[in-house]
Amino acid sequence: MSAFDVVVIGAGTGGYVAAIRAAQLGLTTAVVERDTVLGGTCLNWGCIPTKALLKNAELYHTLTHRAEEFGLKIEGVSFDWSKVIGRSRGVSDKLNKGIEFLFSKKKVDYIKGTASIPAAGKVEVTAADGKTTTYDTANILIATGAKSRDMPGFPYNGTTVIGSKEALTLEKQPKSVIVIGAGAIGIEFAYFFNAYGTKVTVVEMMPDILPVEDTEVSKTLEKSLTKAGIRILTNTKVTGTSEDGKGVKITVEGAANETLEADIALVAIGVKPVLPGGIEIKLTDRGWLQTDDRYQTSVKGIYGAGDIIGPPWLAHVASYEAVQCVEGIFTKHKPKKVGVFPGCTYCHPQVASIGLTERAAKEKGLKFKVGKFPYVASGKALAAAEPEGFVKILYGEPHGEIIGAHIIGSESTEMIAEIGLAMNLEATWDEIEATIHAHPTLSEMVKEATEVARGHPIHVP
Repeated sequence: MSAFDVVVIGAGTGGYVAAIRAAQLGLTTAVVERDTVLGGTCLNWGCIPTKALLKNAELYHTLTHRAEEFGLKIEGVSFDWSKVIGRSRGVSDKLNKGIEFLFSKKKVDYIKGTASIPAAGKVEVTAADGKTTTYDTANILIATGAKSRDMPGFPYNGTTVIGSKEALTLEKQPKSVIVIGAGAIGIEFAYFFNAYGTKVTVVEMMPDILPVEDTEVSKTLEKSLTKAGIRILTNTKVTGTSEDGKGVKITVEGAANETLEADIALVAIGVKPVLPGGIEIKLTDRGWLQTDDRYQTSVKGIYGAGDIIGPPWLAHVASYEAVQCVEGIFTKHKPKKVGVFPGCTYCHPQVASIGLTERAAKEKGLKFKVGKFPYVASGKALAAAEPEGFVKILYGEPHGEIIGAHIIGSESTEMIAEIGLAMNLEATWDEIEATIHAHPTLSEMVKEATEVARGHPIHVP
């Protein structure tokens, strides 16, 4: 076909979801993707393969450092680095092939090539062989996402200076790594490399690692990772960088004033937009697509969703925005912008949060109570040998609505969904406390933390 109801540019988590939803609504739909595989950064170079690597790391660490705790005697445990990396690539390969299958079943046209927008209603696609084809469409959805932002004067070279994408396919395990940036990506890779014995140093200019998280959570995680052997330098600024093809030197100032040396520098300082060429579209002051309440850009008929319209840069947010955008265009549904959303970091212990942090609530002058329950007081956590962490819930007063929740500990990234649902339904501490949670489970700590907030805890003093 050469004409469509909607053409989606980008087949990442936002783009492919938008295309499938449009097709479900009976619209002629096409997706343009310049990469050789579908699924975008999340599926191929982010969320999914990193979780495979982190599961490997957690298992290896358990067998080598905690086997005796479980009454196991294991000798001579080793690992095959190429197979560790290979398993994560295999998981991604299986899933991106699944998207192509879904496109076929849903009757979504998959167009391979690089897209540009010469004018409203036109999408020009340049194939790998240089051939150019123009498609007509009443609606264009830009879902081109973002990519790792490199440091000025210290560009990625794929060997000694790398981003998260290169970190996923390293042929050999590095003996030492300096991670610049202690957000979720930096911390996850720091944990991964450390678990296999790589010497890891993390440099972060902010006072805490995971700066967007609750301060108490960040401090707790820092202690845990430091105990595991990771050197963490917060309040520390990078002032000099160099590499010689064999390794890197990073000069830092702040909490430490020295020159660090390592085989590799992993730069994880954020992301920058990936914009299609062509027609001029209004951007925000930071370079992201500017959209209105219906996800429409400054050009009528051209929309944006996902990472390309700015933070939060999360796959589940991109999917939500994509569906809202498509339904807003083609149905009577009034699209919603993202409000409350969960954020997760998959190191060990895991970190998950939703809503306001305690410091943010105080800055807003809100009146609230905090309910905090430790993992060490949970029967299930102790049975699983996971006593590290806590559940912390912020309840507004006087009505007891949830204004934020922060969990650090085993399976916290699974537990946060219950709180997200409760917030979406505007549940209060009355409903949480009245909900019978199975025993023994980790999720019952949500109820226990609620009892703490209300002043009548059962299992803590």
